[in-house]
Amino acid sequence: MKIFITILITGILTQNFVLARFLGICPFLGVSKKVGTAAGMSVAVIFVMVLATAATWPINAYLLVPRGLEYLQTVVFILVIAGLVQLLEVVLKRFLPPLYDALGIYLPLITTNCAVLGVVLLNIQNQLDYPQALATSLAGGLGFLVAMILFAGVRERLESAEIPKSLKGLPATLAAASLVSMSFLGFAGIAENIFN
Repeated sequence: MKIFITILITGILTQNFVLARFLGICPFLGVSKKVGTAAGMSVAVIFVMVLATAATWPINAYLLVPRGLEYLQTVVFILVIAGLVQLLEVVLKRFLPPLYDALGIYLPLITTNCAVLGVVLLNIQNQLDYPQALATSLAGGLGFLVAMILFAGVRERLESAEIPKSLKGLPATLAAASLVSMSFLGFAGIAENIFN
């Protein structure tokens, strides 16, 4: 049980895909203007991350590795992720049209979100077993959610702040993103010392 708690804490705080590994920056910057939209995108990413791991881990372990086809991992994983995103797009369009409209172009971009592909590849690279891989994917998705909501809150506050004209827009957004990222450095080492 300790290993799963450690995986969750490290995935959310110390090894956050967005703020520590700098994966998934496109939706982080593009969909984080409002907390509601950021939360919706994050739930979609969590869904895709966990399902992508649930599908790709067995494909890799029982199909690719036994046949010596490891060189096809990236292609196969992207195809699986693309299929899952298409499924998610159909479900959102049918049952949650406002969220579908709010996510816009960023929803299909989950297919090429390097955080989703990154978690799947890191699970394989780190030789995690199936439950650990699923936990890592869930933790990575929850970390993405935390980063998105925190940054969306910061960006909403920036809208009402008095910012010099030369820093408005992208410069202020990037400065805020770097400050949020640096704030997570304070969690470094927490997972290693959690049970000491």
